[in-house]
Amino acid sequence: MNSQEIIAKKRDKKELTKKEIEYFVKEYVKGNIPDYQAAALVMAIYLNGMTKEETTNLTLEMANSGDILDLSSLGKTVVDKHSTGGVGDKITIILMPVIASLGIPVAKMSGRGLGFTGGTVDKLESIPGYNTSVEIDKFIENVKKTGISIIGQTSNLAPADKKLYALRDSIGCVDNMSLISSSIMSKKIAAGAEKIVLDVTVGSGAFMKTKEDAIYIAKMMKDIGKLANRETVCVLTNMNEPVGKAVGNTLEILETIECLKGNIPEDIKEIILAIGSYIIKLAGEGENLEENKERILENIKNGKAYNKFLELIQNQNGDISYIKNPEKFQKAKYIMPLYAEKTGHIEKLDARQVGVTSVHLGAGRIKKEDSIDHAVGIWLEKKIGDKVKQGDILAYVHVNNEDTGKTAIEELKQAYRIADNPVKMESYILDII
Repeated sequence: MNSQEIIAKKRDKKELTKKEIEYFVKEYVKGNIPDYQAAALVMAIYLNGMTKEETTNLTLEMANSGDILDLSSLGKTVVDKHSTGGVGDKITIILMPVIASLGIPVAKMSGRGLGFTGGTVDKLESIPGYNTSVEIDKFIENVKKTGISIIGQTSNLAPADKKLYALRDSIGCVDNMSLISSSIMSKKIAAGAEKIVLDVTVGSGAFMKTKEDAIYIAKMMKDIGKLANRETVCVLTNMNEPVGKAVGNTLEILETIECLKGNIPEDIKEIILAIGSYIIKLAGEGENLEENKERILENIKNGKAYNKFLELIQNQNGDISYIKNPEKFQKAKYIMPLYAEKTGHIEKLDARQVGVTSVHLGAGRIKKEDSIDHAVGIWLEKKIGDKVKQGDILAYVHVNNEDTGKTAIEELKQAYRIADNPVKMESYILDII
């Protein structure tokens, strides 16, 4: 058995055996298979797909490529939450302090930005001092101490996925259902949570463009969860436009602070209530979903969620003075407005175009070794359904280079479409599986 034969087999649209997948993953992690061969296999998978059995075998092999975390010492059911990716998606950073404030332990490992979608780790690292690289013992100790810790994926946890995750991004092979589902579920299985709630995003700013595709991948991940003895619930959310108003790392932290103070846009509110109510239920802390939603809102209103966020930041060496006084965050050199060219109603705000534009500004990565400019991004003043007059400001581009900003304004224009008549709002929650 050798790597060239495995690549050729998948190139020729044949099904890989469990042993072939096991061999390739193990040898890649050891460094015996170079990136260019792994890239060839990933491209072949991207083009030709994988069967359900191949996907499950890849998932379990990646999960077992390193440590499997044991969270039993926390003494309570741990429910993990993960998103399949989107634009402006700061749901984890808002919701998980709320969950922790309700006495449910949050032991969360998150990823970096992938393609035109943002990453929770990148956003948290825009808070000066915040440490996302925490050893496992310290990670568990942090959860015991404050009830919450959010870190990056450690090198010993699903290392095969960590290597492939960055590789997929750099070669344009992100949006493949088997690769997405195996990546997510391998991390979730390795991270030790007993139960999982998945935010499966759907629309232009998501990897699943249609509800049908989202249902397919949701069922695939539920099946993998069942095989791994992890109860899994999938919440399908609308990603035809960005979530909230902020797109970009520091900007999304600023919006997170506002949300935890109770100033929550309607889309963010509906999403955190839907996902959060199921987390509470799976944790065994409340069967009634509507009552769970009320508990979430109450802990935002009474400040407990905001205080838990401060605890999270401080406990991981972040400077909470920035959270208490957001004016301290470094700002982009230029803040450039995009004006409406006609009067009407916002009919379209293409999330993918917004995400791509934010990457061009420097808020995301084109190559895996690229650095991120935390200060840049886009602030959306108008979203789908909003009434606008000619000359109204639709959005602001935050940028550190004026020419880049001018180009971004032209790109962002393409994301908006203004109709003459009122526009019917789309649902934020599309389905629950």
